[in-house]
Amino acid sequence: QVQLVESGGGLVQAGGSLRLSCAVSGRTFSTYVMGWWRQAPGKEREFVAGISRSGGSINSADSVKGRFTISRDNAKKTVYLQMNSLKPEDTAVYYCAADLHLASISRSARAYDYWGQGTQVTVSS
Repeated sequence: QVQLVESGGGLVQAGGSLRLSCAVSGRTFSTYVMGWWRQAPGKEREFVAGISRSGGSINSADSVKGRFTISRDNAKKTVYLQMNSLKPEDTAVYYCAADLHLASISRSARAYDYWGQGTQVTVSS
């Protein structure tokens, strides 16, 4: 069983920054492709960013490129999402997810096997 626990969400003004963390249980974290997703009220869950097992490959949604950075620390079993230049439209519940099977980063939610409970990010204008 793999458990994911997000933290770091909160309320921030537009233009501000937040850093989300996702701590992952499981003995083989370095073999998981990891992703960050978000879901705003009334909208479908959308892919934000993904990172390969080693951290050498990253895939980000166009809406966050240049503003958000995903990273991971395999020794700490943690994945991060640094969010800069936040906009009101970034307001959502942010989820981290683990893909235990695929070797490449997927933008399909069905590829991910385990999900965290989510952390709320609210950006005020």
